[in-house]
Amino acid sequence: MKKIIIAIDSFKGCLTSMEAGRAAEAGVHAACPECETILVPVSDGGEGMQDVLIGATGGRQIPVRAHSPLMEMLETYYGISGDGLTAFIEMASISGLPLVPEGKRNPMKTTTYGTGELIKDALERGCRNFIIGIGGSATNDAGLGMLQALGFRFYDKSGVELGTASPLCGGLLSEVFAIDRTFAHPALAESQFTVACDVRNPFCGPTGAAHAFARQKGADEEMIARLDASMRHLAEVIHHRTGRDILQIPGTGAAGGMGGGLLAFLNAELKPGIQLLLDTLHFSDIIRDADLILTGEGKADRQTLMGKVPSGILNEAVKQQIPVILLSGSIEDEKELNGAGFLGVFSITPSPVSLQRAMEPAYARENIKRTVEQICRMINWGERHGQSSR
Repeated sequence: MKKIIIAIDSFKGCLTSMEAGRAAEAGVHAACPECETILVPVSDGGEGMQDVLIGATGGRQIPVRAHSPLMEMLETYYGISGDGLTAFIEMASISGLPLVPEGKRNPMKTTTYGTGELIKDALERGCRNFIIGIGGSATNDAGLGMLQALGFRFYDKSGVELGTASPLCGGLLSEVFAIDRTFAHPALAESQFTVACDVRNPFCGPTGAAHAFARQKGADEEMIARLDASMRHLAEVIHHRTGRDILQIPGTGAAGGMGGGLLAFLNAELKPGIQLLLDTLHFSDIIRDADLILTGEGKADRQTLMGKVPSGILNEAVKQQIPVILLSGSIEDEKELNGAGFLGVFSITPSPVSLQRAMEPAYARENIKRTVEQICRMINWGERHGQSSR
């Protein structure tokens, strides 16, 4: 082996992508000191994507103060690429569910206004390209709070402006009858938005935003029914005002309809998170001429094949006929994983241990290093005896 790519997702609650990757890298060099390794931190578009992209582009964190889902002022940050042109924003950093205490969770009242404030700040710093992760939201306002922070105005059927006392939220969606973008931030007209969106739910209906996600955000059955009806009403208003029918487009129900709001008003492109990340990193160029790719995640099972990091890595590798080995803390459904194309699937856990022990960072790092070292020794033996991992 001459060149090995290491692209491992975080082991959530245990190791970051970079930490897991460095442990694997140490294992490669223990078995094959002369081998070239390229470490690529990765994320599926949820937590951690923003920091991966900041690091990959030589960017920096931008500290800001913005409003939480309940309009409390909080400290947070977003990222700007090294060339200053692209902003990386995780919606959850300011509009996320963990920012709302359990007893106060109510998607009728929460707003995405703070996410709009982050976008506005980046616009005023000169960013015109945006990569936005929209997982983990506390909201079901279809992104109208975000749009309001960017200058959009919304009116009821009597022509009275909505959200003047407090920003747009889920409880006001049914009252929207007119939308005015006259005062929208002028830089939006020359900006491009790409959204990391890993769910395929439509805007409304039985599998739409409200029915699929509102319960975990604090909604009861009555709220869910009201929100779903409001989303259907809003989709009709959007269709009438913009000509865009977002009702059944996959992904528009993501993050309480944030996907639909971004698509309808900011002409955003919705992409699976791992695809977006790999495209941004030019991963297909990075892996060219590689002999092997090591990927992994905390738990591997058939869900791994549904848009998670290892699946995305495998899809890119198959195009260039590069073998991929999957590492994981625990493994289920090996036959499905091998059938999908992974050359091998390996658990890093050497023997039955408690979950607490398995998730100790130092223990997990050593297990990754040991497992990768043994894999590379086996491959080296095969190559010396006239076999090949290719």
